[in-house]
Amino acid sequence: MAQRLTIYILVGMLLGLAAGAALNLSYPAGDPMQAKLADLLKLLPEVFLRLIKMIVAPLVLATIVTGIASMGDSSALGRIGGRALAWFITFSFISIALGLVMVNLLQPGVGLALEPTGELGELATGDFTFRHFVLSVFPASPIEAMAKNDILQVLVFALFLGIALSAIGERGAPLVRGAEALAQAMLTITGYVMKFAPFAVFGAIGSVVAVRGLSILITYGKLVGSFYLAMLVLWVVILSAGSLFLGRRIFTLIRYIREPLLLAYSTATSEAALPKLFEQLDRFGVPRRVSGFVLPLGYSFNLDGSMIYTSFAAVFIAQAYGIHLSASSQIVMLLTLMVTSKGIAGVPRASLVVIAAALNQFGLPVEGIALVLGVDHFLDMGRSATNVVGNAVATSVVTKWEGMFQPPRDPDAGPPEPPHDTPEHGRHGLNLAPDQ
Repeated sequence: MAQRLTIYILVGMLLGLAAGAALNLSYPAGDPMQAKLADLLKLLPEVFLRLIKMIVAPLVLATIVTGIASMGDSSALGRIGGRALAWFITFSFISIALGLVMVNLLQPGVGLALEPTGELGELATGDFTFRHFVLSVFPASPIEAMAKNDILQVLVFALFLGIALSAIGERGAPLVRGAEALAQAMLTITGYVMKFAPFAVFGAIGSVVAVRGLSILITYGKLVGSFYLAMLVLWVVILSAGSLFLGRRIFTLIRYIREPLLLAYSTATSEAALPKLFEQLDRFGVPRRVSGFVLPLGYSFNLDGSMIYTSFAAVFIAQAYGIHLSASSQIVMLLTLMVTSKGIAGVPRASLVVIAAALNQFGLPVEGIALVLGVDHFLDMGRSATNVVGNAVATSVVTKWEGMFQPPRDPDAGPPEPPHDTPEHGRHGLNLAPDQ
């Protein structure tokens, strides 16, 4: 069934390209009917993403609570979190640095010779400060955090709740069993929602191409091609680093995550892939107590595709306006983006906001964001897929570090049974009770 869904998503992409191109050719630019039909197509992915967002917050809450409550050894939580954060920080640095190296080598913006107009873009960056980010981490209300789908705030609340339930022991058991049932229910709902994915992909691709046409990829061909080459290099780096821990199992991982990967790419949002990624990592052998903690943490702190994009786009804009950035300025930019990019998950149109903040800080023309807005959807497709790869590898590596891999199950099977997290003979010998 999963193989059929992958084929249907690919068919949806191709049909979306064809339908969008036909609409673009049928109506002149700016025709109200073209905009109306494109908006109608856009309704399909918007409905799909609303359904996905309906699932994400309760799924993250339930998986983290059950994972922590069943961990048994409180030191395991700190160790897993510490190892995950060490990986995230390392690859944040690598992703941003690689973006700077590749944009300087490929120089996609050189030769455009644009003149700054002094007009600021539409993205406000005044609130994007360290203070604003720190306060946005902690929820004033768990209900509000879930209503806004603020994954980082849901994660913080779930950590407190999971630790508290673990501390009170048997008195918290009913809530833990309820969280386990909720997680399984959300994965079952995911199966229903995924049946709509091919239509969402068709609408997402079709609406963009209907308005902008296929020619936009030719106009911005050097930027798009250079960025995808940079991301390909990042994939090689991430998978090579993962293979140091996973060995040949890294190739098996790619087979298991191909569906969430394709879903993230075609819808241009890594959030759409999160429920399916949980499901496939279950089948790959990652215990839910690990994926339930590390994946939501990664979606807040380990967006490798978004981070390589921030450095790549900022220097591309400088090149387009003929502004030379010294090596020392780019090193300072790298360190600045290391901090500001950690707020990406909680900010709308997050990568562009981070880029705008960096342009402001380094005296670069913020209106240059308009250069990348035209193809941002196509760039977002690639960076969303990269985010999925980075988090799948990180979660698998932490699982291997902990010696907790389970025997893999068929990646193309039907809906998974509730995971039973009985660890393999690991280096720490943790006595972890199995999830129900």
